[in-house]
Amino acid sequence: MTAPISARLGDVDAARESGRRKMDWAAQHMPICNALREEFEADQPFAGERIGMAMHVEAKTAILAEILAAGGAEVAITGCNPLSTHDDVSAALDAVDGVTSYAERGVDDEEYYAAIEAVIDHEPTITVDDGMDLVAAIHEDYPELIDTIVGGAEETTTGVHRLRSMDADGELRYPVFAVNDTPMKRLFDNVHGTGESSLASIAMTTNLSWAGKTVVVAGYGHCGKGVAKKASGQNADVVVTEVEPRRALEAHMEGYDVMPMAEAAAEGDVFITTTGNRDVIVEEHFEAMQDGVLLANAGHFDVEIDLDALSDLAVDSYEARDGVQAYELADGRRLNVLAEGRLVNLATPIALGHPVEVMDQSFGIQAVVVRELVENSEARSASDQSSGRGPRDDGEAYAAGVHDVPDRLDKEVAEIKLDAEGVEFDGLTETQAEYMDSWQHGT
Repeated sequence: MTAPISARLGDVDAARESGRRKMDWAAQHMPICNALREEFEADQPFAGERIGMAMHVEAKTAILAEILAAGGAEVAITGCNPLSTHDDVSAALDAVDGVTSYAERGVDDEEYYAAIEAVIDHEPTITVDDGMDLVAAIHEDYPELIDTIVGGAEETTTGVHRLRSMDADGELRYPVFAVNDTPMKRLFDNVHGTGESSLASIAMTTNLSWAGKTVVVAGYGHCGKGVAKKASGQNADVVVTEVEPRRALEAHMEGYDVMPMAEAAAEGDVFITTTGNRDVIVEEHFEAMQDGVLLANAGHFDVEIDLDALSDLAVDSYEARDGVQAYELADGRRLNVLAEGRLVNLATPIALGHPVEVMDQSFGIQAVVVRELVENSEARSASDQSSGRGPRDDGEAYAAGVHDVPDRLDKEVAEIKLDAEGVEFDGLTETQAEYMDSWQHGT
């Protein structure tokens, strides 16, 4: 049975001290989570709940887990990527009252899934996922738990895609909020978070400049837009590859060169995949690439770059730098893969993930949708609903399936952030609101 990380580290006290420092620094710059912490400590909305989490366990995520525990929950957490955990943060989190952390960096597949099972052994009543591994494991191997699960929240694009496919097949048996798809997540986390953190991680890992390089961005969704925009802002020439015609046209209208990957392969100095799909860069592309290119994935799973094909082509492979694996081909060209093809902004040795302020917004959404699930669960009686926010306007509990985050919750988090920043904004007058809601008013 997998033990909490504190039982597996050598100098656990030093690790906890280091991790706590990181968490305290993050908390200083997370006004949304701090405001919600005060609310949760006072109201105890999660008393009696068991929250299972599979996420990137680093300082910002630790603050989310900590505030859920402060609201009365028993929290069990593990990683959602074998290379994104910060062991010192995991150890510090494991020392928080109400939290058990199983996350450890560098685990193999067997250990990774054993840790997910350890979280499930806590019999969670709520799940919080980044990639849907926890939801999938419960449905496949522990269906007996589903009747006692209030619902879940999914953080990332890939996880939401998987959930919607599962829902379309009629296999998703409890409600899950698509946190990734709400404006406060998508417009900031995906664009600014992924864009800034991916480029920063690549630059720090390689000690190379962006200026004058040709950067090939695979995919022009919100993450791809952020990567392209930030790379262009650092004086790189940007090429976009896409499979969706409207996104390809959008990238073209934004001034980027758009071409198939088969052509871009010969042009690029740096390749960054952001698609969430597999086999984006494959053997035919490796064969056309220049010596010294950098290959990085900013999508989710490590399937976007076909590393098996690259390994088969290579006559030698070695660690060129910490976090950089060089593959030398028969003609002497070297293709450099960062972070084993895993999330480059989280899995390189020096990666820190998205900026703190960005994750404050995303994790604020996570926290309020967990509160929403508890307030509107079929398993919770009306007498248990102590907040003036619930129940839903239609008086119904959330049914099994994927749900959009209610707009009022998204606005609530935005208002907390604006208030913390000292930013005031206008509101509609009654006349304006009536005009906007009426079909009878013309020009």
